[in-house]
Amino acid sequence: MLLATVLALTAAILHASWNLLVKQSTDRRLALWGQFTIGGAISAVVLAIWFLSASPPDVAWGWAIASGATHVPYLMLLSRAYDRGDFSMSYPIVRGAGALAAAAGGVLLLNDSLSSTSTIGIVIAVLGLFVLAKSGSWHVVGAALAVASTIAVYSVVDGHGTRQSQPVAYALALNIAAAIFVSLYASVHSRKQMIPTLKAHWKVMSVAGAFSTVAYILVMIAYRHAPVGYVASLRESSVVIAAFAGWKMLDEGDHKRRIASAAIVLAGLVVLVIGG
Repeated sequence: MLLATVLALTAAILHASWNLLVKQSTDRRLALWGQFTIGGAISAVVLAIWFLSASPPDVAWGWAIASGATHVPYLMLLSRAYDRGDFSMSYPIVRGAGALAAAAGGVLLLNDSLSSTSTIGIVIAVLGLFVLAKSGSWHVVGAALAVASTIAVYSVVDGHGTRQSQPVAYALALNIAAAIFVSLYASVHSRKQMIPTLKAHWKVMSVAGAFSTVAYILVMIAYRHAPVGYVASLRESSVVIAAFAGWKMLDEGDHKRRIASAAIVLAGLVVLVIGG
């Protein structure tokens, strides 16, 4: 359980960082496309070398493809959420509500179990998110909750996939599938802007893609050592980073309420870890 905790917390830092880069971009939908594309390319190279230099790892490709397809609505809804609301408002709701739904899905569909203490921790974290959501309009909160629904779906799918695969190989396969599906979507809606945007912002997209890839690999490994709800919830400690980043780096208002709600979420996560 300690290993899963360390992996999930590291992933939280990387996850908040690449989301901040997306929020700061001018065209967030294309920024997400570029990130997924570069992350998928990196993953394809690594997985190809792996297959050629050693015995092929087990990969549940069906689950990886299903998860990759789910990343299309995730991209669409996440870019819309960041267009509508502040980072310190949207990100915590997106990730926290997604964690709650993932935990429920893990228990209902994957036969995961959570101790009573861990369950209390999740409830406390969710209460912190409710404190935050009360200060936002439904226009913003609704968009964030829509993203959370896609997170719940792909978290449960990945819980299935990683338990039938070598976890790192599964994460790489998932990145490849997500890159393909997201690129198909972008080619329909933003074909003329894709290459110019990639040329202009490839450095930032590369950093975001690398952060996203490493973060997902760490989470896939953690899923092998702890329940999906535990890992998904602990990873959401990134909401604390988002609250401070929105205040200090993006000059977003209402920082006292947002930091207070993040502190409540953090308290819930501490109880969650103790319960594990």
